[in-house]
Amino acid sequence: MNMANDVHAEYVDEFGMVGPLPASDGQRQPLDADAPTGPEIGSRFPDFTLPSASGRTVSFHHDRAGQRAAVVFYRSAVW
Repeated sequence: MNMANDVHAEYVDEFGMVGPLPASDGQRQPLDADAPTGPEIGSRFPDFTLPSASGRTVSFHHDRAGQRAAVVFYRSAVW
């Protein structure tokens, strides 16, 4: 990787990933008490469609055909 032209070259982590800020816990802010966090555990998730890795459109409810699912969200190191 040629970091000479990278404006964020000082923020390269141990894996060679470049971010706009250094990765640390310093940028994270706690949620306000009334901040929405999404559906409650056990409640019906809203339907949505997204492209799969192969480019096929996938409908969350239709393609599961009534089967249960676990939905996991994750944050990147720098968000």
